[in-house]
Formats: sequence, C-alpha cells, structure tokens
Amino acid sequence: MWLSSYTHQHKFVLDWCRKLSRPVSSLGPPAETSHLSPEDRNRDPAVRRRHRGSNPSTASRHPAVAERITDHKRSFKDKSSKNDIPPSQNHGRGGVFKVSSELRKLSLEDFPADKERQLRPKQEDTAEIVFGIAPCLLALTQGRRKVYQLLVKDGDTSLRASVLSVCEEAHRRGVQVSRVSKKDLDKMTSGGVHQGVCLRASPLNFLTFDSESDTSGHGVPLWLVLERIQDPMNLGAILRSAYFLGVDRVISSLRHSCPLSPVVSKASSGVMEAMRVYGCDSLEDMLRTKVTRPTMLLVGSEGEGLSGKLLSVCQTLLTIPAGRDLAPGIESLNVSVATGIMLHSLLTKSRCLSQKESRS
Repeated sequence: MWLSSYTHQHKFVLDWCRKLSRPVSSLGPPAETSHLSPEDRNRDPAVRRRHRGSNPSTASRHPAVAERITDHKRSFKDKSSKNDIPPSQNHGRGGVFKVSSELRKLSLEDFPADKERQLRPKQEDTAEIVFGIAPCLLALTQGRRKVYQLLVKDGDTSLRASVLSVCEEAHRRGVQVSRVSKKDLDKMTSGGVHQGVCLRASPLNFLTFDSESDTSGHGVPLWLVLERIQDPMNLGAILRSAYFLGVDRVISSLRHSCPLSPVVSKASSGVMEAMRVYGCDSLEDMLRTKVTRPTMLLVGSEGEGLSGKLLSVCQTLLTIPAGRDLAPGIESLNVSVATGIMLHSLLTKSRCLSQKESRS
C-alpha cells in the first residue's frame, strides 16, 4: 500500500510540473537537455515533455517557477519521509507497507532451494534417498535409520493402497510428507524404479563384526560370507535369498565390496532394512577363529571368485552341476542365483537332519 501511495504522489508531481512548464514553453522552444541519450530522444513525446518540464536549465531562467518547484519537492519529501517506517514498526494503517511473517514465508516457498538450505538440519547433509515401496516402508518400521522426509509423487499414484500405507506409517512416526513431481523423484533416484515414493534418511552401514557373539538358532547356525561382491543388484538379491531361506548371519568384506546403498535396498526388496549385515576387515582371520562352528558358506566376487587366501582355509568346495551341455561362453551362473541354490540345498539338509535328531 505504501508503494502504491508513493506512485500516486509521484504521478501528481509529474502532472503538476507539466502544468508549470506550459507557460514557459510559450516563451520559446525549450532547449534539449544535455543528458538525454539518442534513445531517450526517440521515446514517446509525453516522456520527452516530462524531461523538458523538469529541465534545470529552463527552470533557472524563470526563478519563480524554480522556487515553486523546489518548495513543492521539499513539501513532498517531508510528507513521504513520514511514511518511511522501518519494517519492524510497520503495524499502522493499510497505507503503510508491512512485511508480515506470512509474506516472509511465501518468499521462502518461492525459493525452495533457499528454504531447504535454511530449514534442513545439519544431520541431513549426509542423508541419502531410499526409494521404492518396500524399502521405504521397512526403513520406517525397522527404525534403524533416522528419517527426515517422505517424498510422494503427486497425482493418482499417491492414492494407491501401497503408497498410502507408507504415508500412514510416516505420519504415525511424525515424518514430514511432501508431494513432488515425477521429474523430481527421477532426478533424486538417478532414474531408479521409485514406485512413486522416496525417503530422505540417514545412511545404513555395515555393523561391526564381533567374533565372540554367535547368533545360534536350532542346530548348527549357517553364516554367509561374501568376498568382494561389487554389483549392488547382486548384493541385494543375495540378501533377499539369505533372509528368506533363514541364514543366521551375513558377513561381507569391507574392502572392494559394494556398500549398503539405496540401490542394494531396492534390489533386496527392502530386506537390507531388516537384516543385519556385518562388515569385516580380514575375512581370513575371522574364518580361522571359526573353523568348527558355525557352518560358513563362502561366496567370491563376480569375476574372480574366492581369493587364494580364503580358498586355503576352506574344508569343502561345492559345485552346481549343469543340467545340460552348455554352449561355448556359458560357463556359470550369476553369483546371486548360485548363492540362492547353495543356501537352499544346505539349509534343507540341515533341517532334515535336525528333524531326524529330534525324532530319535
């Protein structure tokens, strides 16, 4: 309101100056002002007349006119200065410009990057984006991550039952739920299959391996030991099979191995959020301390398999025979598929032995 009032008064001064300049212009053609550029001379005639009306050289030839203009400017300055109230004191009438808290809030919403930078806690600087229905839901329910925000694709996707269940869980846990475009979700996940939901949360890291603690169930526990698994899709599939089939513990080498990333969580269908995966600096040292108990299945990297050091401590080498004559170049199974087959075979035999022992 103050700005519109100022504009109105400024317009009045210009009109008033034009009226004063008319008698002056009748005495002779006014000289062109020296500070006008060629572009200014080609402007609208009304604009050019406005410059001539306020020409100081013309006013100087007519002292009476100059004095009246000066008096009016002084009066206008005094009046306008009364409205120059600092923003913190602008609680007066509607004619005074007031910067309200609502306006400040709107200005932040107009600049989401600035708003995010001001309002996001420092802990979120290291946050990562978990994506997919199952990973997001399990990340919320398992409570192993610190969750900051749930991002949901705007539109009909947010009405699906699976998406609503994630939103309800986030609301129940006091997590902020925001709607964003599919383009934003695609950008956050680098084109990953997010299914319309993403979760900004703290990273999930390998647990520290403690050689003294065993997770023993019924019978001899089975541990899965992974050496240098580098493909996140393979690691996710392995974790999913291990969890489903009942592996007691998963241990991975820390060097030259895939981290527990959101891609791994998605590939595991969220199992990574529920299953505890341990990291070990030296698998060789760990194996030498566990030569009798529990049973351990060792799986090597996609390209080279197990290293010589780990092969030296193994007691048995297992092979999955092919069911047909293989064409040249087809020599093996995918590491995640081979691991699933081995785990199923070992665990099935172990359960059968346990059942026989319990009957006898």
